[in-house]
Amino acid sequence: MLESFYATHDYLVSHVDQSSYRHLLDEIDWSERLIAITGGRGVGKTDLLLQYAYRQKKHNPDLAREILYIDFNNFYFTEHSLYQFAEEFVSTGGKTLLLDQLFKIPNWQKELRDCYFHFTGLQIVFVASPLMNVDAPNSEISHIVKVYNLRGYSLREYINQQPQVTHSLRSYTLDEILAGHEQIAKEILSYVRPLNYMQEYLRHGYYPYREVNRDFSETLLKTMNMSIEVDILLNNQIEVAYLGRIRQLLYCLLSELPCSLNVSDLATRIDTSRATVMNYIKFLKDARMINLLYKDDKSFPKKPSKVYMQNPNLCYALPSRQVSQQDIAETFFYTSLHGSQKINADENAAFLINHKTKMDVFATMPKRDIFRYTAIADLEIGHNKCIPLWLFGFLY
Repeated sequence: MLESFYATHDYLVSHVDQSSYRHLLDEIDWSERLIAITGGRGVGKTDLLLQYAYRQKKHNPDLAREILYIDFNNFYFTEHSLYQFAEEFVSTGGKTLLLDQLFKIPNWQKELRDCYFHFTGLQIVFVASPLMNVDAPNSEISHIVKVYNLRGYSLREYINQQPQVTHSLRSYTLDEILAGHEQIAKEILSYVRPLNYMQEYLRHGYYPYREVNRDFSETLLKTMNMSIEVDILLNNQIEVAYLGRIRQLLYCLLSELPCSLNVSDLATRIDTSRATVMNYIKFLKDARMINLLYKDDKSFPKKPSKVYMQNPNLCYALPSRQVSQQDIAETFFYTSLHGSQKINADENAAFLINHKTKMDVFATMPKRDIFRYTAIADLEIGHNKCIPLWLFGFLY
C-alpha cells in the first residue's frame, strides 16, 4: 500500500518548482514534532511541503524513505484513518509525514493528537487554512502544535525570482528601514531598480503563480472562489444556499475597497442582517481575502475604521473597476507590514505602527511639508522622513 504513496511522493517532489524558494523554510524549527503551515489559499503551502521534502532528499538521499507527502484527496482515506496509516508508516521506518488537505478527514484534530502521543518518534507537518483555527484555545492540539504563517510573495521575493536578477536581495527590519532607508535604498539600487518591477508585482506578484495576464486572472478567480466554497463554507459548516450572499458581499467589497464599512447598506444589498454581514466579514478576513484596520483600542466584532483587500493583486480582480493609485499604495503598505507589525488606524495619519509610529502613505509626493514618516509610491530614493513605498516590500 505504501508503495503507491511513495510513487506519488517521488513524482511530486521531483517536479516541484525549486526557483520559487520560500524563506519560511529557514525560519521553521524543524525539530518540532507537530508543525502547522497556515496561509491563505494560493500562497504556496503545498509547494513549501514539497520543497522541504526535496531539500531533505537532496541532503540525505539514503533517508528518502523516511519522509512522505500525503494528500487526503486520495480516496484511500475514505475507509482508513490517519492513525492507521501512520502506524504502518512508522512500522516500516518512516519518520516524517507531510500532510495536505487534512481537513477532509473526520476528527482530524483528534487523529493528529493520537498520532502525536502514540508515535513519539514521528514528526507531522501539515498545511492548514487559517479558518481551521489550529491554535485556538478550544483546539484539541493547541498545546502541542507549532504554527507558522506563510504569506504571499513580498516585493523582495518577487524580484528575487526574476531570471535577470542575479544578486539575492536580503530583507530588512522596520527599524532598519526607518533609521537608514536612504543608505538601504542606495545599496539595493546598486543591484536592481525595484520600481521597474512594482507595477507587475501589484497586479500579479503576490501569488506564486507562473501565469500572468489572462491566465493569472483566471487562476486568481478560481483561487478566490475556492476560498469561499471550501475554506469558508466547509470549515464553518455553512449551507451552500448562502454561498451566493457571501460571493455578493465580496463583489460589493471589491467594488469599493479600501473604504469604511457601511454594514447597514451591505446588509440591505445582500438581503441579510447586520450581524450576519459582520460574521461574513470575519470569515473573509480569516480566509486572507480582506484586512480590517481598527483604531488602537478597538477590535472585532466592532466595526473597523477601514477595510482593505488582503493584497494588491485582489484589487484588480474586478476588471470593470478602475483602482486608484492611492488605494493601491495603501493596500501594498498594509499587506507588506501586516503579519509582522501591529497596524492600527490613527486619527491624524493613515496608519499607526506598533502603537507609536505614525505613517502616511501617498501615491505621489504631496505638495506640503513632511513632518512624520511618509511612504511615497513614486519615490525611488528618499530623504529624511520621506521613504520610498517599495522599500516596505523588503520587510520579509
